[in-house]
Amino acid sequence: MLHLLYILAFTILAVIAVANLIRNLIMFSFDRDGMRPGVAGNYSGRNSQVGNQGGFGYVSSNRQITPHPELLDSTGKFIKEPLLVMRSINVEDARQQLDALYESSPGHKSENSEEA
Repeated sequence: MLHLLYILAFTILAVIAVANLIRNLIMFSFDRDGMRPGVAGNYSGRNSQVGNQGGFGYVSSNRQITPHPELLDSTGKFIKEPLLVMRSINVEDARQQLDALYESSPGHKSENSEEA
């Protein structure tokens, strides 16, 4: 009988936890978009920390968000192109580049100097 009580209690706790997770994900997505469900337009002066007792991760609606300087070009506009572009190279080219870096490093001793 006690086992059934434990199973029932943990099932209820799991359902509450999953419901809270889904509710937080939905509220976070609306906070990112700048609108709340059921509220048209802005927050109407409401603080976005409603329902967030710890105040973690949310910014109040009356504050202007300042983007990181690396995301802006020289005129102050957002950069639209990707910040990191990787090109694929074959294994032999990569090995040659790594060998060249290793041989040009200050701690590298050539094989000829070790023989002397």
